[in-house]
This record gives sequence, C-alpha cells and structure tokens, in this order.
Amino acid sequence: MAKNKKIARYKKPLNINVGMIIFAMIFIYLSFSVYTYLRRDHVQFYEVVEGSIVNDRDYTGIIFREESVQNAPQSGYVNYYIREGKRASAGARVYSLDETGELGKFLEENQDAASALSSENLSELKKQLSSFCLSYSDMNFDTVYNAKYSLQASVAEYMNFNALGDMDALLQEQGISYQQIFSQQAGIVSYAIDSYEGLDPSAVTSEVFDRTDYQRQLHQAGDLVEAGTPVYKLITSENWSVVFPLTEEDLTAFSDRDTLTIRPIGSSFTLSGNYTQFTGADGENYGRIDLDKFMIQYVSERFINFEISSEEVQGLKIPVSSVTTKEFYTIPVDYLTTGGDAESDETGFYKEVYSESGEQSIVFTPAEIYNSTDEYYYVDKSDSGPFKSGDYIVKPDSSDRFQIGATATLSGAYNINKGYAVFKQIEELANNGEYYIIQKGTGYGLSVYDHIVLDAQTVTEGQIVYQ
Repeated sequence: MAKNKKIARYKKPLNINVGMIIFAMIFIYLSFSVYTYLRRDHVQFYEVVEGSIVNDRDYTGIIFREESVQNAPQSGYVNYYIREGKRASAGARVYSLDETGELGKFLEENQDAASALSSENLSELKKQLSSFCLSYSDMNFDTVYNAKYSLQASVAEYMNFNALGDMDALLQEQGISYQQIFSQQAGIVSYAIDSYEGLDPSAVTSEVFDRTDYQRQLHQAGDLVEAGTPVYKLITSENWSVVFPLTEEDLTAFSDRDTLTIRPIGSSFTLSGNYTQFTGADGENYGRIDLDKFMIQYVSERFINFEISSEEVQGLKIPVSSVTTKEFYTIPVDYLTTGGDAESDETGFYKEVYSESGEQSIVFTPAEIYNSTDEYYYVDKSDSGPFKSGDYIVKPDSSDRFQIGATATLSGAYNINKGYAVFKQIEELANNGEYYIIQKGTGYGLSVYDHIVLDAQTVTEGQIVYQ
C-alpha cells in the first residue's frame, strides 16, 4: 500500500541585480521630482510688450445756447408748420392756434389733399431715425418719445402744412378759423422747453446736473395750450457751450489747455472748442467748452454725455500688479569707478574697511547700479547689498569721502529672465488702472519680451522663480 507523499513548493531565491537597483533609484527620483514640482509654488509671469493707452473718461455736460422762449398769444390747439431743428427765416409761419380743435380733425380727414412725401422728405426722415439709433441708450429711454414727437412734426410739415395754402377755400367753407403765428426773427426752431433757457453758465451748481427732478416740456401737434405758456423756442446762433464738473485730477490735467476735443457718446465724430475753467455759484470747479459746429445735432438736448480725448501714450505695457517699490542708497556719480585692476570693467566704489587691529584700507567694492540721474547712482540697500548705512566710500583720485546713508525710492518690476527675481526700475508715462505704459529704452529698465512677475507681492529680490 502506497504512502501519501507531501509535495513542497520550491521557493526561488530573489535575485537582485544591478539593473533592478538602477531602475528603482530612477523611479524613486522621478517620483520625488514630480512630488516636489507639484508642491512647489509656481510664480505667474507676464511678457513685456509694446502698447499704448488713451485715457478717455466719460463726462456729462449741460448745453447752453442763445435761445429765447416764445409764448402762445392765446389759448388753442397747436399745429406746427416747422419741424424740430429746422431753421426758420424772419416772418416764417411756425405754428397755428385753433380754438375749437377743428383744424386738426379737418387735416386728418383730408389727407388726400395733403402733399405726398417726396424722396427728399423720406431721406430726411431716415437720417433722423439713423441718428437716433446711433445715440440711443437704455439709460435715457425718454429720448424715444422725443424722437417720436420730432418725427411726427416732420411728417406733419411735409404732408399737411405745405398744403394749407391750397386748402384755404375748403377751410372757409367749413367755417374753420385759426390764427397763424410767424417768427419775429430768423433762427432754429425747437419745441423742447425746460427751465434752463435763462440760466447763465457762470451760475451753474452741482444741483443743475442732477437729472432726478429734471423736466422738459415737449408739445406735439393737437395739444391744447394756454395763453402765455411756452410753445417753442428760437435759437438764434450756431455758437453753443458745454459746461461740466471738474475733479481735482481734471483741474490739474486740463489747467494748461486752451482747447479740448470731445467725442459725444454714441457718435463717430469729434468736436473741438476753446476751453476755460471757472468757479460755479456753489464754489465748485467747472470746465467750459465753446463750440461753433454741430449745434443743430443737439438742438433738442440739454445734457450731453461725452469723452475727452487725450493724446495716445506709447511705450512698454505692463500690468499694474507687476509694479512695486524699493528703497536704494543714493551715491554721488563722482564716486563711481571701474574694476580693481586694469583688465576688469566691473563698476563699483572704493570702500573704506578696517581690520581687527583697526588698520584702515581702501577696497574696491563692486555694486550693481539700478538707476542713475545727473547727480546720483542708485545702489542696493538690502542686507545682502555691498554697503551698510554709515559706511564710507572714497572718490577716485581724491581724498574726498562720502558716508552711505541717504536713500530714495524707485518704482519697478521683477525681471525673471535669469530664473531669479531682479528688480528693474520703470518710468511711468500713463496708466488706466489696469496697465502702466512705461518708458522704453531706459538704461536700467525693461525691454520688449522680458519676463516679469505678474504679482510683485509674491516674490522678493533674488528669489529663485519657477515658471
């Protein structure tokens, strides 16, 4: 009888060779490198580019014109003969007053007798609509009604009132009488009337610019007007003025200007006029631009929103967040010298040093220059810098000494082209709150395509930067 045999599995010995060891070391190294890379703080950078800034700010101004309000001689229903913004000659028929209101009904019932719209009339209406569309803003929705009334007046002029002379016989047959009102002098007709017609520009206050309670009367054909109430106004000059509030910054920026160029919001053209500054009745500062063109474009408006165009500033464009400040020692330019031996072109200063025994000697000390003026060089003031406050330096070929201590502050950004943060001074030309335009081609500054730290607060001078 056979006996049961127990079979034991043979264990192979672990053969560790050189290849496995090298592979394990490489794996551990790569794993550690990936881990440290992921844990490392990565500094964002910005590449310096050429650019420009135009500092255009929005303003709201009040329009002043030579305008006189004309009142109704009697009560009645008004019908206009001249559309808004059209020039009327002296003696021109402007509107009529009908005590019964029958004239309006008659014109509506006899539209076949009215003059048809010509191609020229249609072209003028299209221009009015196009102008309104370009300047429309949801913030001023009331302009929709103004445009509507203006178009209605235009159509009425084109269709009805040009034909009144041909319908006189019919009107007499119907027993309809009306009074025609004629212009006493030449001027531009406007039916938009507010309380500012008699206001002098020098009498403005900040309250005048508050549009919360601003009201404007704009009659349309068929309205009943009372005797002595305003019906229209006549503008007798193409000259007009825009008055607007000035901030302290504006007051300084425009103080040396005698002309200003503005661009009305929503338009593609600019206006240039003589500029003056004055103090209003409330003691605040205001600017005034006197113009002699395009008044008719704004004949129905009292307020105008516009930009003041400034000169375009060009240079290197960097983010505001990249800019920081740093303090430096200032050293007279006469103390700078070149290398300690004839073959060196390294720049620095002769510094006084003392041995432990108190023996004095002069040592050439290299120093990086961060900026220069006609009088001073700017040298690093940090703890790792070449000088400390109280150190003495000696003027080359002289016994004159200068004690380090005076300081000045520079604006600049951290250049990281070499893999570590190096402060580079900047000369600001303009800024818009988001970007600076700085001087291009400065001796100690930045150049196009330099890499700078996007947020200067995240690094320090000399810090190694991982991009």
